[in-house]
Amino acid sequence: METVPLWVLILALALLILCSAFFAMAETALMAANKYRLRHLAKRGNRAAITTLWLLDRTDKLLSLVLIANTLINAMATALVTAIAILFFGHEESVITIATAVVAFLLIVFAEISPKIIGATYPERISLGSSYVLRALMKVAKPAIWFVNLFVNGLLRVLRIRGVGVGHADAQQRLSPEELRSVVLEAGSYIPQKHKSILLNLFELEKISVEDIMTPRSQIEALNLALPVDDLKAELTTCYHNKLPVYEGEINRIVGILHVRKAVALLNEEDDLTIDHFRELLTEPYFIPQDTGVFTQLQYFQENKERLGIIVDEYGEVQGLVTLEDIIEEMIGDFTTSTPGAARSDAMAWNAQGEVLLEGTTPLRDINKKLGLDLPLDGPKTVNGLLLEQLQEIPEFPIALRIGNCVIEVVQVQNQAIKVVKLLRPVAVKRWLAA
Repeated sequence: METVPLWVLILALALLILCSAFFAMAETALMAANKYRLRHLAKRGNRAAITTLWLLDRTDKLLSLVLIANTLINAMATALVTAIAILFFGHEESVITIATAVVAFLLIVFAEISPKIIGATYPERISLGSSYVLRALMKVAKPAIWFVNLFVNGLLRVLRIRGVGVGHADAQQRLSPEELRSVVLEAGSYIPQKHKSILLNLFELEKISVEDIMTPRSQIEALNLALPVDDLKAELTTCYHNKLPVYEGEINRIVGILHVRKAVALLNEEDDLTIDHFRELLTEPYFIPQDTGVFTQLQYFQENKERLGIIVDEYGEVQGLVTLEDIIEEMIGDFTTSTPGAARSDAMAWNAQGEVLLEGTTPLRDINKKLGLDLPLDGPKTVNGLLLEQLQEIPEFPIALRIGNCVIEVVQVQNQAIKVVKLLRPVAVKRWLAA
């Protein structure tokens, strides 16, 4: 040691600190790396990403390698500084103590904290760059890793802790739907707003039933075969849809679905139309239980090659209908204004005074989505139902209720139902309360 120049010893110490910093930085970067981004790069043929994923699938061996290397390097650095102190200052205890403190400070600052902060700041870049070196070292140090892990695994078995082996860490990092939803919400500018909205709507499909998006029974456009033929002709020439449910006498007796185009062609060809002509054009109705999930129903539509379903309750009574277009609009937003109701839905917005007039049949989900409110959805589906549940009676005069941070005022009651309501947004509510 006495024949070794001082500059060589200092250079050796610097190299040891750099090696320790490399392992600390690589460890932090690998643990913080985004596995989904790495998989994306690996699928595109990035060899560094493939190597990094190979290391992360062997987390137990990787951590053993890093910690063995770091421990040995730090011990060597401490021994080297102590040897330098003894060489130049003798066996003074105070000098050895100061030398130990100095090397501890150097290791903490330059080989631990700073490298780990850098590794956490640029995890993918550093993990990709260090993966080749770590994999080569893992092969070289395989006997030492096996020997150390022999005792580690034995200790973990005693403590009844399952070790992290191949694929186990990957299984732990799988995201639940709620976690994935949070990822989409926090994606910021990485995902366009429209795409983000569609993804969030897809998550919602798992939570809602067809009853939440159906056209209610009172708003169904349908043909009644009990009417005279001339009345049926008039309805067909003014209808808004290309497929209509057909019933006989009352809506619960649906006998089929009529394709309007075929019926219009029949009107042009037949001079002597009868009800039987219409019956021949009917296809079998497709019935759906009202508690069927929307996503499940989308799959049923695909499997059964259907586009329209009649929703019935447990007694077989018609509650409404849902179409494939309704489900698609629930995912991507409204894309058609073929009916007056669709146009009104698009116009749903607060005015300058913070108020909006709505029909009593407006779904609460649409109100929450378009007006940014938080009305309860675990009970009634419409404003009319929500108010009747709160009031426990049909109001005979205008009345206002505060539900959450929104005031709902009954404007018009007609035919035992609330026809029109006025909503006041939170800012307008403060003015309303002050008045």
